[in-house]
Amino acid sequence: MDQSRAPYLEALAAHAARHPGRYHVPGHKGGPGADRDLLDTLGPAAFDHDIPALTYGIDVGVEPTPFQLAQELAADAWGAKRSWFLINGASHGNLAACLALRHRGPRVVFQRNVHSSTIDGMILAGLEPVFVAPVLDPELHIAHCLTAESLDAALDAQPEAVGALVVSPTYFGAIADVRALVEVAHAHDVPLVVDESWGAHLRFSRRLPESALVCGADVVISSVHKIVGSLTQSAILHVGRDALLDADFVDRCVTLTESTSPSSLLTASLDAARRLAATSGEMLMAETIDALAETRELIREIPGLDVLDERLAGRPGVHGWDPLRLAIDVRGTGTSGHRLAAILRERDDIHFELSSQHAVVAIFGLGEQAGESARSLVAALRAVVETIGAEEEKSTEEFAPPPPWGPLEMAPRDAFFSPQDVIPLTDAVERVAAESLATYPPGIPNVLPGERLTAETIGYIRETVGQGGLVRGAADRTLETIRVVAP
Repeated sequence: MDQSRAPYLEALAAHAARHPGRYHVPGHKGGPGADRDLLDTLGPAAFDHDIPALTYGIDVGVEPTPFQLAQELAADAWGAKRSWFLINGASHGNLAACLALRHRGPRVVFQRNVHSSTIDGMILAGLEPVFVAPVLDPELHIAHCLTAESLDAALDAQPEAVGALVVSPTYFGAIADVRALVEVAHAHDVPLVVDESWGAHLRFSRRLPESALVCGADVVISSVHKIVGSLTQSAILHVGRDALLDADFVDRCVTLTESTSPSSLLTASLDAARRLAATSGEMLMAETIDALAETRELIREIPGLDVLDERLAGRPGVHGWDPLRLAIDVRGTGTSGHRLAAILRERDDIHFELSSQHAVVAIFGLGEQAGESARSLVAALRAVVETIGAEEEKSTEEFAPPPPWGPLEMAPRDAFFSPQDVIPLTDAVERVAAESLATYPPGIPNVLPGERLTAETIGYIRETVGQGGLVRGAADRTLETIRVVAP
């Protein structure tokens, strides 16, 4: 297919240029009905191109419509049988994938450090999860990927399982051996779903590890906005060319969980980002990869700092590594990633994607001018490490890894809808959680509905919050109380 076209974007631009009579929603009417400050901030073009669904000549009318063509181009670009644009992020894809798996049966094997939206999908679909722990790096105390051996053992132990869902890449750039995972899943006659939210760009450079679709995954969730550069909250769900899941039923699951008022701006951004990646991705990513390689060398020269790099590949649970992730190991500075990130934010207005006890993670996009941006970051890091050395009291304590997850006592859906008590978090030890708690970012649940709470987990979450982290999932955002299953 002609990947130089962007049919949805082109049709949307042509429609707006005609200045048609707007006797429909949205109420801003292309700008005249909008708040003046908002209009000045976003610009008139954003309102001109913000149109509703079912607009003739764009997503309805003579087929194939521009919307249909845009999704077909996306499927061709990523190597899928069929692709769906999502306007509620990769979270939408995880919900739809869980519902699609439920069509085969209730029991599904999940990598335990899935995103919190996957837990939401379990609850909505009424799945009976069987959790398999990923490899925990003994030095860095971060979770890597699931191994083929672990998945095989789980599926052997659960002959009723109807599918498996894994995560690759991780927040820190570790990539699973997806080919081996696919072989294991298909040997058990079950589909493999890959949450590839952080790997939408892998398809578009020969210098990167293979994408999950190329490796034969059945369903892949692709968060295009993260690296490829569409607007925030836009993503794509793909079904593989030889998928063991029915594409028509996946379509029904996507429809069930999507808005009936999808954003034309998000949709157009997906169409345009696909075009950029398909036509220029190889060149653009080569520039970024080279710039980041140089950046890592400069960061290694700063006392107390190190970086995660290709040395990760080959460790247990790490088949490959994504060089567009700049993960900086701060342990040698004697302070935490949370503290270092806070200083840089306050002093230099620098914002990281993630901070943890031992690291900060910077994200670089497909088309970014990475060289200049990275040099500015290196200068700021050098200055902040000098500040820490001169002014900060260094800690001699070892950074603790996240504690083991508590036992799953009941299905997440049953716990979520059970009679519940609201009690102080400090009193919740040994109670069964009725809501999830996920330190965010990265949004990986520390506690699931149905899991028994432990003192170690509660202490870890309180410490993370105290260091500036956030927790998603709790009804009480202050985390003073938690909802637990009533006795």
